[in-house]
Amino acid sequence: MTPERVGVIKNETEHLRRLVGDLTTLTQVETQTLDMQFQLSNPVDMLKRIQQTFIPISSQKNITIDLETEAEIPQILVDEGITMQVLKNLVENAIRYTRTGGKIVLSAKNANQNVEIAVTDEGEGIDVEDLPFVFERFYRADKTRAANHGKMGLGLAISKALVVAQNGSIEAYSEGKGKGTSIIIRFPIKTD
Repeated sequence: MTPERVGVIKNETEHLRRLVGDLTTLTQVETQTLDMQFQLSNPVDMLKRIQQTFIPISSQKNITIDLETEAEIPQILVDEGITMQVLKNLVENAIRYTRTGGKIVLSAKNANQNVEIAVTDEGEGIDVEDLPFVFERFYRADKTRAANHGKMGLGLAISKALVVAQNGSIEAYSEGKGKGTSIIIRFPIKTD
């Protein structure tokens, strides 16, 4: 046993731990056993916290994270911790695939009885033919990246499952490779 081999074993063990955790989360959502604590939450406040969390990380790649919201955004009924987990995943992806010097925009607006929350990047983009599949388990739009930066292709599948479990919807938009990506989440406006 050399220190290098121990390091490899530790890395692989951590990778497997994350994979098991991700699959457990998906299973809990699918079997409706995930404990969710719904509360009225302010989407703009959540986006501000996400922005502050990721500024130190994005600044290392010289990526700016801007916040664009309408003046009056209603509250949404969600599990705030789980929604923050989804937003963190989307911003991590945006940072991973945005080139140095690029920009990420976090936005919230009213849209047809919904609050629309978006994470938009100037990253690598997604081919139009891959868009319908990006939320499937283990799907990788870029087949040439077998390691996919150490990820297993579960992040977007988990994000979709968690959003749908909160009565929301999620979609990916891109005009193709090199043209960035927008992931848009919609939650119904709480009217009662």
